[in-house]
Amino acid sequence: MTRALVAVSAESPDEVLAAVLAALSGTGPAVLPLVKGAEALTDEAGTSRLGEVPRAVAVVIETSGSTAAPKRVMLTTDALLASAAATSVALGGDGQWLLAIPAHYVAGVQVLVRSIAAGTTPVVLPSGHFDPEVFADFAEQLTAPLRFTSLVPVQFARLLSAAQTNYRLLTVLRRFTGILVGGQAIRPELIELADLLDLRLVRTYGSSETAGGCVYNGYPIGNTTVRVVGGELEISGAVLALGYLGDASRTAERFVEERGVRWYRTGDLGEIDPETGLVRVLGRADNVIISGGEKVSLDAVERLVRRVPGFEDAVVLGADDAEWGQVPVVVVAAALNAAVPLERIRELVGEELGKAARPSRLLTVPQIPLLSSGKPDRQALAELIR
Repeated sequence: MTRALVAVSAESPDEVLAAVLAALSGTGPAVLPLVKGAEALTDEAGTSRLGEVPRAVAVVIETSGSTAAPKRVMLTTDALLASAAATSVALGGDGQWLLAIPAHYVAGVQVLVRSIAAGTTPVVLPSGHFDPEVFADFAEQLTAPLRFTSLVPVQFARLLSAAQTNYRLLTVLRRFTGILVGGQAIRPELIELADLLDLRLVRTYGSSETAGGCVYNGYPIGNTTVRVVGGELEISGAVLALGYLGDASRTAERFVEERGVRWYRTGDLGEIDPETGLVRVLGRADNVIISGGEKVSLDAVERLVRRVPGFEDAVVLGADDAEWGQVPVVVVAAALNAAVPLERIRELVGEELGKAARPSRLLTVPQIPLLSSGKPDRQALAELIR
């Protein structure tokens, strides 16, 4: 059996909330939240041009990361509600949410789903530039005993920076039962500062394919299971997506079945502590270059470079090289560059990762281009270093 799929403008979170509620209850079509262009996917009669999806699907999330090709992830009602239930247990109960992430991202949709499951009304932060003062204004509208929000690291960093001199903001942040931060790695110094400020930070790991975060502070939630196969993290559990809309080959590549259990191949390198079960994400499996015949993880190089003062938001990319084949290149915003010479960066990286991992160039740009999610736009930066 199938159901219709309709596009809803993510610029109207209230409309997305209503559409998702109808989809979850089975009284409405499946929903594809889009940041723009939703109107073009409906004809003059108001009929969706998107066609049909399997009946179990409630929400489709369109993703296009900083390097990967776009894809549409089909999330079932069961997966979305399983994720919401696991989050509730992990965070100590249902509560009220502040929506601070666009509603076309899985983290934004999950704020709405969790609110529906909890029977609470989310407070919606206005779109546009993320302003800590505006965040505080809307966070003060939360009235439930348990209060939550979900952020990306760049938002969290701005809040922490402002909270150090803004007591009102700090007080508001301390009222949150949980501040979920995910989407990319959080710098260690931000984690330390959050602890120093007595904030309840929850570091999340997951993706659209897992209905959002399914590993909190390094540990799987709900019935999620994580394993390592060939160095790559694989995930199973009730939160898994059905697959990719209109892309059977990619679905078969990423979702595999073994002894009756479905696993999602994340594409992330990682490790699991055999004693504690703590999951550690090491970087993307496809973000590796061959330099001088040796494999070099650009994520590992980037983590080291970002420890250098002034390079906290630097990006490391791979570039072709006549001698080495490929080499790491560091890109940093001019305003953040602390004038550390390239040779010092090469020395630090070489000491820990070896000669092949040493960056060959240091490129300074006016600012690091970002995607709407707050992640660096690596495709745009790759054009600059060619």
